[in-house]
Amino acid sequence: MDKLPPLVTPIENAGFIVLGSFALQSADGAGEGFVVLVGSGGAAFERTFFASAEARDGIVHPLDRWTRRTLGAIAQDLGGHLVLPFDGPPYHPFQRWARRADPRFHISPLGLLIHPVHGLWIGLRGAIILDSDPQLPAHRPEPSPCDDCRSRPCLSTCPVSAFDGQGYDADGCREHLHGPHGRTCLEGGCLARHACPVGAPWRQGARMARLHMRAFARA
Repeated sequence: MDKLPPLVTPIENAGFIVLGSFALQSADGAGEGFVVLVGSGGAAFERTFFASAEARDGIVHPLDRWTRRTLGAIAQDLGGHLVLPFDGPPYHPFQRWARRADPRFHISPLGLLIHPVHGLWIGLRGAIILDSDPQLPAHRPEPSPCDDCRSRPCLSTCPVSAFDGQGYDADGCREHLHGPHGRTCLEGGCLARHACPVGAPWRQGARMARLHMRAFARA
């Protein structure tokens, strides 16, 4: 295996995943330079985050605040600057950026990105913008894992049929979470997402699932 560029080490040591890189274009609206796209997922990431001060201080948006602090410091050390998906408007097209950084990403029937290794369990946490090419290894395209999935359990598992393969009924989902039968989803995470067999080792733990679902229910 080729030796990875030094910038990968501090990002991975903080629990994140380096997803890939690409050169910015004028249409991206983020200036000039090169994007290093950073994601999150898996047990190592969850352990690192839940050991942080933000995870324990009881203030809203702990994951976003920790991401800003941690990736912001790494970006500064690398001589770049950080762009976050939740800063805006205007918001940057992180789903499109993910597919440019790693062409193995595809859009799933749920509308979420799916990856042949990580499944539906990659969070797009931030982009570090650098002046020079980070020389990350390029990823070769692969077919979507959904292409060979005939049963598509992701579309039949939601208790309120919030997904139909064309769109997502966010209001219906949120109403269910607040209702008498929504506790399973609220405490354990989206059942439709869990129904996908791809990337099972990367599934969210119960604590992270609760964090995300409760934040969504409050929104």
